[in-house]
Amino acid sequence: MPKHVWITRGLAAIAVGGLLAATACKPGDGTSGAGGELDGVTLTVAAKWTGTEQKNFEEVLDGFEKDTGATVNYEATGEDTGAYLGPKIEAGEPPDIAALPQPGLVREYAEQGALKPLQGEAATALESNYTGYWRDLGSVDGEAYGVLLKAAHKSIIWYRPSAFDAAGVTPPETWDELVDTTSRTLSNAGITPFAMCGASGWTLTDWFENAYLSHAGPENYDKLADHEIPWTDDTVVQTLTTLSEVWGEDDMMKGGQKGAVQTAFPTCVSEVYGQEEAAMVFEGDFVGSSAAEAGATVGEDAVAFPFPAVGDKAPVVVGGDIAVAMTERKGVQELMAYLASPQAQSTWAGLGGYLSANSGVQPDAYADEFTQDLSATIVEAGENVRYDLSDQVPSRFGATEGRGMWSILQDLLRGSTDPEGAAKALEKAASEA
Repeated sequence: MPKHVWITRGLAAIAVGGLLAATACKPGDGTSGAGGELDGVTLTVAAKWTGTEQKNFEEVLDGFEKDTGATVNYEATGEDTGAYLGPKIEAGEPPDIAALPQPGLVREYAEQGALKPLQGEAATALESNYTGYWRDLGSVDGEAYGVLLKAAHKSIIWYRPSAFDAAGVTPPETWDELVDTTSRTLSNAGITPFAMCGASGWTLTDWFENAYLSHAGPENYDKLADHEIPWTDDTVVQTLTTLSEVWGEDDMMKGGQKGAVQTAFPTCVSEVYGQEEAAMVFEGDFVGSSAAEAGATVGEDAVAFPFPAVGDKAPVVVGGDIAVAMTERKGVQELMAYLASPQAQSTWAGLGGYLSANSGVQPDAYADEFTQDLSATIVEAGENVRYDLSDQVPSRFGATEGRGMWSILQDLLRGSTDPEGAAKALEKAASEA
């Protein structure tokens, strides 16, 4: 195995048993097809994907069309899925299926009566192919509506092996090692440790979520997401203080605090790969495509290690898109069953740029060992995995530029507030939302 690879710490071995299970074709797994029973049926699926993502998803849909005889049309929603779907729902003309980027939207639309519960083979496919947390993610008040169709792994730190070799450091396993050993040694060797993506506020919420999940644990993470504990809680203040060990030090990041908050994603990625002005950049598996655009080869000179443990366990934070049915037209539940199947998701896995939380997708469905190991951490994380917190809270608090979590964490990064002040501002914004 090469010197610099994805550090699994045993996860790949653990994954073998879980990922090889439940892969045989059986009733309800969405792999049997309808044998042309949907000839003449036309369905519409709406999602935010464009470019290569759209092309690959349309190839997945081709499999359903060939199996069933149905025609499936794709509609691109743009980045603001809610803004796209809102008028269509109000006009009574929603797409048959939509991929929602936030669990909060699943609840919002379910409470409006805009979603249709999973039934028949679709419900069986969800039950057969997903573990409890992933099933619950698309459920509202015990009713299953959605399937996590595409996952994003947000608990990795990407690095440049040549920079680590030059400083004589290795990937850390704990936060203290990251700060006191890896980063300090890099800095002392004249290599800037981090490129920060602070102008893109969502990247800062991902920093917080990883540190908080590891420090405070899954139970407190859930309580904070539901605002059952205040943002002024000691666990929040302590997490913000922990982040300040990196965020509060100019020599930790390219351009110091002022430059860090002015650098957007994916410019920060090019500062590590291509420009080679920093050694590390934190963000999800999707950094790989930006690194490749900067001239790096993923798995060789663009590699990653798990977000280090702040507390007892390393965090696994996941984002993604949840497919939901919005009409009761013929073929909709069959398509939902297909999208929830190992067959459909293995097809997408083989095309690249994709991660699945489906337990039936085998490791060899992915083209490389790096992606196989990332997928294993999602499937096998069990009770320690959690969905992106900022996507679970009201969007005006967790996902709006210039306000809420984004702007408050940017203030902490630029040094215009301290951890206690940031916690108070977060609680005020959360209460108002």
